[in-house]
Amino acid sequence: MIRLRIQVAHWPRRALVLTDTPRPDCPDCEGIGGFEYDYGDHTGEYAGTDWDPCDCWNEARRWPLLPLPHRPRWLRRRSNDRDPWGTDGYSDEPPF
Repeated sequence: MIRLRIQVAHWPRRALVLTDTPRPDCPDCEGIGGFEYDYGDHTGEYAGTDWDPCDCWNEARRWPLLPLPHRPRWLRRRSNDRDPWGTDGYSDEPPF
């Protein structure tokens, strides 16, 4: 049985997509959707974490519903174009 949800996808363009979710009562992955495990390099040191999806879920199953519009240019954030002091609205100074 397919368990659907709506989410926002960002590739290749922002859009609403309908996607499958993991089975919440799966005895193998306990509703997480997969298995995470750490692996090491040839010396035995930690080299990263890998993810194997569970059989109760197909993470490639998704259907685009609606493309979302681009933000207008005046709403996009730029690097210090609007903020001449370079603080982007934040300050590390105390308020007094």
